[in-house]
Amino acid sequence: MKVGIVARKGSERAASLAATLRDVVVDAGEAVWLDAETAAALDAGDDARPVDAFDDCGLVVAVGGDGTFLFVARNAGDTPIVGVNLGEVGFLNAVPPDAAAAALRAEIRSFRHGGLDVREAPRLAASAGDWTSTPAANEVVVQGDRRGPGAGVEYEVRVDGSRYSKGHADGVIVATPTGSTAYNLSERGPLVHPDVDGLVVNEMAAEGGMPPLVVDEDAEVTVAVSDEAGATVVSDGRDTAALAGPVEVTVERTAPPIRVAGPPSDFFEALGKLS
Repeated sequence: MKVGIVARKGSERAASLAATLRDVVVDAGEAVWLDAETAAALDAGDDARPVDAFDDCGLVVAVGGDGTFLFVARNAGDTPIVGVNLGEVGFLNAVPPDAAAAALRAEIRSFRHGGLDVREAPRLAASAGDWTSTPAANEVVVQGDRRGPGAGVEYEVRVDGSRYSKGHADGVIVATPTGSTAYNLSERGPLVHPDVDGLVVNEMAAEGGMPPLVVDEDAEVTVAVSDEAGATVVSDGRDTAALAGPVEVTVERTAPPIRVAGPPSDFFEALGKLS
């Protein structure tokens, strides 16, 4: 079994915890891979691998916040991920620092005795013509090239072909339950429990429009932008593409899902950090 470990960049505490977890893997007789930054922090160059090779691991451990977890998820394919937080309860990083070594040992034992118990979280992808976005764990945003007065886009939102809303807005968010606590929440969208199989459709600063809507996780959400200036599509606030208009952007669930290993987080406890 190969176990990948990724620590939050620039965090001495995360690097120290990663060193402890590396020893756990070695003591268990398994191979350990580290991303380049973590390997450099631990002076363990022989264990360094490109992070996009971690989909060959049997398990990856993300040490840090939800951002570190999502960084791993973007690169590890469908490899199960254990999230270790640094003292703050996260929505994805459920394992506290003092329980990390024991949790990793338990996951290694589970792998040896029939496989890991994993939970799946959906990813989204946007498409328009021959273009497809980078998969997103939190949300896909379809917006204008800027926000605010005099900006935004003329749009129409359809769900499985039926029109839900139209008008002028800064943009439209389609979020997973995981992403409901992120950008969607800042735009007054609803919180969605991770056990709910749904997606959130939420307009950003719409002049008219409709309330946020929760649809089936297999729904096809189309955002048609009539402006000649086109639309900007953003995946997880990171990967951006500018599309010439007018354009129809379709957002829907894509494979593979994120596979989360380790003990589950307490969703309501994690909400406490938002207050």
